[in-house]
Amino acid sequence: MSRGKRYDTEPKLNYQKVFAVLIAIAVVIMFIFIMKNVLKEKEKITGDNEYFALYAQNKWGVINQNGEEIIKPSYQEMIVIPNKEKDVFICIYNIDEQSGEYKTKALNSKNEEILTGYEQIEALENIDENDNVWYEENILKIKKNGKYGLIDFNGKELLPAEYDEITVLEGIENSIIIKKDGLVGLANDNGSIIVEVAYSQIKNLGNIYKNGYITVNEQGKYGLISTTKKQILENKYEEIAQVYLHNYYLVKENGVQKLVDSKGNTIIENGFDEIKSVTLNGIIFVKDGLYGEMNTTGEVTIEPKYQYLKETKDGTYIAKLNDKFGVIDNLQNINLEFNYTGLTYNENANLFLAEDAGYKTSVINDKFEVKMTGILSEINIDESYIRMRIDDEYKYYNLKGEEKSSTEILKENTLFLSKKDGKYGYVDKKGNVVVDYIYDDATEQNQYGFAAVKANGLWGSINSNGKEIIEPKYNLENNLIIDFIGKWHLGEDLNMNYYCEK
Repeated sequence: MSRGKRYDTEPKLNYQKVFAVLIAIAVVIMFIFIMKNVLKEKEKITGDNEYFALYAQNKWGVINQNGEEIIKPSYQEMIVIPNKEKDVFICIYNIDEQSGEYKTKALNSKNEEILTGYEQIEALENIDENDNVWYEENILKIKKNGKYGLIDFNGKELLPAEYDEITVLEGIENSIIIKKDGLVGLANDNGSIIVEVAYSQIKNLGNIYKNGYITVNEQGKYGLISTTKKQILENKYEEIAQVYLHNYYLVKENGVQKLVDSKGNTIIENGFDEIKSVTLNGIIFVKDGLYGEMNTTGEVTIEPKYQYLKETKDGTYIAKLNDKFGVIDNLQNINLEFNYTGLTYNENANLFLAEDAGYKTSVINDKFEVKMTGILSEINIDESYIRMRIDDEYKYYNLKGEEKSSTEILKENTLFLSKKDGKYGYVDKKGNVVVDYIYDDATEQNQYGFAAVKANGLWGSINSNGKEIIEPKYNLENNLIIDFIGKWHLGEDLNMNYYCEK
């Protein structure tokens, strides 16, 4: 039986249509390939989403690392972003100036309210020794039924809302003070109780939480607890100094200040007014306002004649004499002359950084050789480079002090700062000019792909392709750091870490 005329002959290919389809497929594949490379290149520059507070039109909002407005400026108070890699933003609103009461809420990057059901939700603000503000990055304080607790950024309860107050141990991360019925205890960022709520006061020992905690009981007696909840010293001392001395502790007992070990045995109890640090040989001590060193038997190994003394590594000390800094060894031989107004040691880089009266920094290696002198801009341990401004030009060096090109150092950048005839421009990795030499000053591309450019005393920004995002129009003389994300520049108050338009 016939199947009909349409099927009487073998089907024939329409070659024009086939070629058209193949070309279309090829174009799609090529487009996908190009987009993948574009996105990959963009990802190199921008990485994952990061968020920053924005101040514009006298209101607060949020931008991302591309300079895009995530939350339009609409809040009277600054939006707090505890962790710039998480889209959890804490907003304060409905402030009553007379009573001081206010409301809070948490938003995500879609401007949706999250982590609801609490009377208050706040970031835990802390401050370091230089008065820089920072936040605990993974936890939030909540208030429920008039009591305080902790949750993480996903809303998981870490500490139940049963405390009268929750604060931070100033300057120390991962150390949360919890208060109930007039007594305090301590928890970490996971909500684990490190010190039970049984003390009148808790202090830090040293400058990191791993050093342990000083506790003061209701009778005013001092003791010491480790981060693993081990009782190191019982609460029987009149005072325990907040200086970390490794396996020793500076205590006061029966009116006498002395150095003890973890069993309470006395190591040294005279010959000093104050103990500053522990060295390989013993301790740095102060007597009559001058620094010296003694071993653990009390024998003085470096006479107390220095205005400052600190061991940098085995047998090497930064010292201050006649108001100038230098370096000595344990026999008081001078390794680096006393010529500097400031001197520090970067242990990770194994370098000395010496500042002179003109505020220039000399980078000195462990053989006490001056490798370079200029305005120190950055020491990047992770990428193993030093950035200096020398004769109005930025130069790069590895940690051995060898000069390198910016293309060798800034491997992820698409643009590189270049100077010609007193003007700044940008070149690509091959040295081709991408941005003409038209600027009076400029910065290297930041991690988000933007660079700041200056003309006629004003600052603007360009993107990773060299396109001008905002023409130079901002006077940023009062800004310690010049940085842009899109058209927004970093604010004057670095503590607040916000971007704005001036």
